[in-house]
Amino acid sequence: MDLEKLQRDLKNSYKKSFHDMDERVEDILKHVVKEWQKEINNLKLEELRTIAISILDIETRTLHDEVETLLAQKEQIERSLERKSQELQEAKYNVFNAIELQFAGDDHIEVLSKLHQIKLQSIDLFDLLEEMVESALITTLEKDQDGNIRETTEELIKELTFEAIKEGSLNTIRIRKILSTILQSAIDIAEATPTRADEILGSTLKGMRSGLVKAIHRFKKRLAYMPVEAKHILIEDYDTIIEDLNQTDILFSQVVQTQANESSNTIRKLLVDLKKEMRYDLEELVTISKETADIMKERFSTLAKSVAKKSEKALQSSTAKEAQRMGKQAWGVARNALESAIKSAKDAIDSKEPNDK
Repeated sequence: MDLEKLQRDLKNSYKKSFHDMDERVEDILKHVVKEWQKEINNLKLEELRTIAISILDIETRTLHDEVETLLAQKEQIERSLERKSQELQEAKYNVFNAIELQFAGDDHIEVLSKLHQIKLQSIDLFDLLEEMVESALITTLEKDQDGNIRETTEELIKELTFEAIKEGSLNTIRIRKILSTILQSAIDIAEATPTRADEILGSTLKGMRSGLVKAIHRFKKRLAYMPVEAKHILIEDYDTIIEDLNQTDILFSQVVQTQANESSNTIRKLLVDLKKEMRYDLEELVTISKETADIMKERFSTLAKSVAKKSEKALQSSTAKEAQRMGKQAWGVARNALESAIKSAKDAIDSKEPNDK
């Protein structure tokens, strides 16, 4: 059977005039039997595939075209959204720059400090995080008068870590990316300033830890006042957040170790030693994370269970039933293939037995 000719014939002979799809399918199968002199039960796999795919393409063409149109619109919206987000960020920078100009001069240092704090809280830090950390550390080194940069570095890294983490999800992927970005920037500065590497990296790790503790503590306090909409988002990710909160210390150590492994021998040794020294400092992180996880369990476990029950009900939906049916069909296909293989092997053995005797 010429499959290309079969496909063309199916498209030309398919009768859309029938109102019911079952009638349309029944009609085209009768057509195959009559025109191609082929019983349905005797169709080969590729022949049956051609028939099924042809019917599928005809029946779903309109919906397929609509989906393609919507996907194109979605991509266009995403590109537009990305451009507008960048424009929004730039607009925020311009606003703060204009305000800063009004407070130029040494008489307004305190006001500018407060304004910069507001600026950090008002813009999306993640896209700028690497450059901000690098710039802040270089400025700290340049303005260091007493030869001790530890306290300043620890404080600025703490605030940058906190501001970058606080508004988003507490999932491990996001936190890992933020911590890794900050530490990598600090490593770059440490490699460029080897005589201060111990101070830079030691205070960076402490600042990262303190910023993470502060962000989790904020999340813990906000659990009590979280609006209903946010609670539903929280519950949907309940198990993941609980798991992530119970291993923040491991996450922190893994970030340090990963960055150490990717650095020069000198930086690697320094980071490994600093990580060992910090194992007791991580107890505060463990404690606040455990307390937050316990509060989540206490306040939201019942709600999470009710969501799970709703999920069980969703298993009765047509989509879920179709998935279950396809799973059983897949089992049937596998079983038939296995039985066929066993039969073939048995036939081969039986055919050899007379010669072996």
